[in-house]
Amino acid sequence: MEAKPREPKLTIDPSVVAGARRLAAQAGQPIVEMAKAHTTVSVERAVLRLAGLAGADAAGMPMVNHVVDAVRSQTGLDYGVALPVWDALLAGGYASLSELAAATAAGGVAFRLPEGQDAALARVMASKAVGGGFAKIAGNRATRERLIEQTAEPRKPWIYLIVATGDIYEDIPQAQAAAREGADVVAVIRSTGQSLLDYVPEGATREGFAGTYATQENFRLMRAALDETSRELGRYVRLTNYASGLCMPEIASLAGLERLDMMLNDSMYGIIFRDINPRRTLIDQRFSRQIHAKAGIIINTGEDNYLTTADPVEGAHTVIVSQLLNEFFGREAGLADWQLGLGHAFEIGPQVPDQFLLELAHAQLVRELFPYAPLKYMPPTKHMTGNIFAGYLLDAFFNLAAVMTGQEILLIGMMTEGIHTPFLSDRDLALENARYVKNAAGRLGESFRPEPGGFIDRRANQVLDESVGLLRRIGQEGLLNAIADGTFGITRRPADGGRGLDGVIAKADGYFNPASEFLEPAEAADLDRADLVASQQGAAL
Repeated sequence: MEAKPREPKLTIDPSVVAGARRLAAQAGQPIVEMAKAHTTVSVERAVLRLAGLAGADAAGMPMVNHVVDAVRSQTGLDYGVALPVWDALLAGGYASLSELAAATAAGGVAFRLPEGQDAALARVMASKAVGGGFAKIAGNRATRERLIEQTAEPRKPWIYLIVATGDIYEDIPQAQAAAREGADVVAVIRSTGQSLLDYVPEGATREGFAGTYATQENFRLMRAALDETSRELGRYVRLTNYASGLCMPEIASLAGLERLDMMLNDSMYGIIFRDINPRRTLIDQRFSRQIHAKAGIIINTGEDNYLTTADPVEGAHTVIVSQLLNEFFGREAGLADWQLGLGHAFEIGPQVPDQFLLELAHAQLVRELFPYAPLKYMPPTKHMTGNIFAGYLLDAFFNLAAVMTGQEILLIGMMTEGIHTPFLSDRDLALENARYVKNAAGRLGESFRPEPGGFIDRRANQVLDESVGLLRRIGQEGLLNAIADGTFGITRRPADGGRGLDGVIAKADGYFNPASEFLEPAEAADLDRADLVASQQGAAL
C-alpha cells in the first residue's frame, strides 16, 4: 500500500527537513519514555476487551470497568490487571471472563497479586486469551485485503463524508446512500461529549447528541452494511470513527476487532479541544496506535483543528511541527507511512490577499514533507457564513487545491455547515462539487510547478524555517511545557490539569501486559523460564 515516490516541486533543502525530523525525535522521545513507564485504566480495560470481555450491568456500566476498578482498589494496577484477573479466574474455577466479571460486579471476588508458579500460569493463560483477540484482528486485516481484491480500490483522492444522526439505524441508510453517490470513506461522527466518558457505552444506540455513540455493536452494524454496499458498487468503502478522548486504547481495540479502516487518533485534539489531561492521553495514544498498526488501520490526526482557533497564516508552522511529531510517534508505535493520515486544513480567510496561493504553499509543503503519507485535508469549515453560494465556491477552491497538491483523503465541505446539520441533499451537492473538480482537474497536479523563488516557494520555505525554530524550542523546553504554554491552537493545557490524570499509574518492575507480547516483541523475550514450564500445564486446562 506504499505510495509511489513524488517529484519535488519546491526548493526546500533536504538537510533542513532531516534536521527537523531529528528535532521532532528529540522532542518526542521523552514522551515515549513516559508512555513506556506508565499504564492507564483504559489500557488495562483494553487488555480485557482484547481477551473477549464485553457486556455491561443493568445501569449500562461496562464489565471491563467493574473488573479494572475492583483490581485497582484491591491490589493496585502497577503490576497490570492481567495477573490478578487470570489468577482469580483459575483459582475461582470460573467458566469464563464474563462469569468472573459478573461476580466482580456483585462484589464477590477477592483479587490478589499472585507469585511464583501461580503468577507464571496466570501469565500464560492471559497471553493465550489476549492472543485470541489479536488473531481476530489479524483475520480482519486479511478480510479487508481480500474484499479490496474482490471489489476495487477507489481512485485517490478518497472522498471522505461525515454521517451521524445519533441513531445507528438511521446512520446506516445515510451512509449507504453517501457511498452510492461517490463517498469512498464514511465517517460516523461520535456523540458530543463521549470523549469525556471514562467508559465505552455498550450495544446499538439510537440517541446521540450531534453524533452517534462509538460502541462495538455500532461498529459491527455499520461495517456489515458498508460491506454489502461495497459488493454492490464494486469498490471497497472504508469506515472511520474516533479514538480520541479518555478511552483511546479501548476504542482502538474495538475498531480492530470490528474491522474499521480509519480512526481519528490524536491526543492533541483531546488535550486542546476536550481538556483531556496531556499525560493520560499521550500514554493512551501510544498503546492505541500500536493496536492500529497491527490492525492495518489508517490514523487521522487533528492538526486541522489548530487553524480553527489560531490564525491559519501565523500558526501554519504549528501544523507542520505537530505533523512531524505525529510522524515520529506513529512510526515509533509501529505505524507504516501509508497509515499516517496527517491532518491539515484550508482555513485561511477568503478576504486575505493571495489566500489561494498561501493555501497551495502550505498544502504542497505538507505533501513534500510526507511523500508516502496519505494526508487528510480538511475543508474551510470556519468560513461557512450562511452565504451558501460563497461557501460552495470556497469548497470548490479547496477541492482544487487538493487535486493540485496530491492530497489523498479529502473531507468534503458542506456549504450549509455553519447553518444546520447538513441535509442529504446538501451532501449530494457537496459530492457533486468534489466529483466535478476531481474529474475536470484531477491531473492538473502533473503540470503544477511553483516558480523557484516565487511566492509559493518562498512561503513554503518560510513556514518550514519557522517550524524548525519551534521544534528547537520544544526540544529545549519539553513538549508538555509547550502544550501548557498554548503553542498549539493557542489553548493552554498544563500537564497536571484536565480530565483523566487520576487514571494514570506508574508501572512496577514486575508489570505485565499480555498485549505487549504482540505489540512489542522485544518485551516478550523477557518472559522468565517459569512461564515456559507453566505453559505446558496451561495447555491442558
